[in-house]
Amino acid sequence: MKRVAGRMAVAVAASLTAFGAAGADLEQVYRDALSYDAALAGARAALEAGREKLPQGRAGLLPAVNLTGSSSWNDATVNTAAGSASRRYNANAWQVQLTQPLFRWQNWVQYKQGEMQVALAEAQYQQARQDLTLRAAQAYFDVLVAQDVLAAASALHEANTQQLALARKSFEVGTVTITDVHEAQSRADLASAQVSAAESDLAVKRHALLVLTGKEPDALKGLRKGVALSRPEPADLQAWVASAENGSYAVQAAQVAREISDREVERNRAGHLPTVDLVASYGNNAVSNPLANFARSDTDATVVGVQLAMPLFQGGAVNSRVREAAALRDKASADLDNARRTAAQNARQAYLGVTSGLAQVKAFEAAQVSSRSALDANKLGYDVGVRINIDVLNAQSQLFDTLQKLSKARYDTLMAQLKLKAAAGTLGDEDIRAINTLLD
Repeated sequence: MKRVAGRMAVAVAASLTAFGAAGADLEQVYRDALSYDAALAGARAALEAGREKLPQGRAGLLPAVNLTGSSSWNDATVNTAAGSASRRYNANAWQVQLTQPLFRWQNWVQYKQGEMQVALAEAQYQQARQDLTLRAAQAYFDVLVAQDVLAAASALHEANTQQLALARKSFEVGTVTITDVHEAQSRADLASAQVSAAESDLAVKRHALLVLTGKEPDALKGLRKGVALSRPEPADLQAWVASAENGSYAVQAAQVAREISDREVERNRAGHLPTVDLVASYGNNAVSNPLANFARSDTDATVVGVQLAMPLFQGGAVNSRVREAAALRDKASADLDNARRTAAQNARQAYLGVTSGLAQVKAFEAAQVSSRSALDANKLGYDVGVRINIDVLNAQSQLFDTLQKLSKARYDTLMAQLKLKAAAGTLGDEDIRAINTLLD
């Protein structure tokens, strides 16, 4: 019986790693997601749009050149003491005008806002890319966990089926009661249902990966046997929290948004200030007028000057816009506080997820050894008559439940490591490559 139990343990270990043989790895899945994911493609387009805020703001400081022209046909009737006369004539005009702002404070503020809006777009894109990294890793690990659950459920079903066959033979020779057969049949049926549920869950997880990458690989590489997971570096929770409160991309975006809102208040207040422009124009006015002393006039004009505009009263619109901008600045400040608190909470949760995950992995690895020993002992006891069938069935269920929990704890710990880096704003491609080296 010990040899049978040993073969079963080997079969379970083989089935838990069979899905990962010669398959795609995490880095490949991540690269596929970078080029296929629709959410990241939208973020990339938003980044390109955000970068245009800078030239738009700069345009308010540069000269503007406009060309205007007109052509009109005139039909005039002149009434005098001597009578009336009708005349028809044509008038043509064109003008090129250059306007160079000399003092428009709101334009300067808008230019500085354009620089900040580019920085905001960059932070938002990096946040989206970081989110994709987490989604790709989560989808990858979800498939691996689902594969391990299916493998464990299938091995448990096979073990329970073998125990059912043994119980039936023992019942035929009169060494056990019909109760043992029924218990074994119940466990075999339950394991069969678990296999069906695991197959369905694996199909769902694989489709989620397909949606993310556009590809469905035949197999995925899992963790190498006996691989050791590392602790956070530095191993200081407060250091990670402080890093998250300042380095998180969500915090960076909120900080820039707060600065933009400050500038928006200033820009609206500039509506009370005068504007000064340099204006230069050159134009031509040609009129064929038989009513004038000269039948045709053709005038060229060049004008250069400085234009001052002083707003006096606009119905209270400027003051209203200033109050609106101030309220939005208060909202941006609250959003920044919320982003910092959320980043700190995410860092704490991820850090504790790594440390507790490492402890769980260690505990489940010890439980795996003891569960296999318990299964061997119960099978031997069943052979010699000191254990009953239900003891063996319970020991088998305990072993396979431990294997599933161990698998999930390992991948949850890896995800917590990535989330910790993401909370601090340091998650990058090198972290994916580092985890990829742990796969086999």
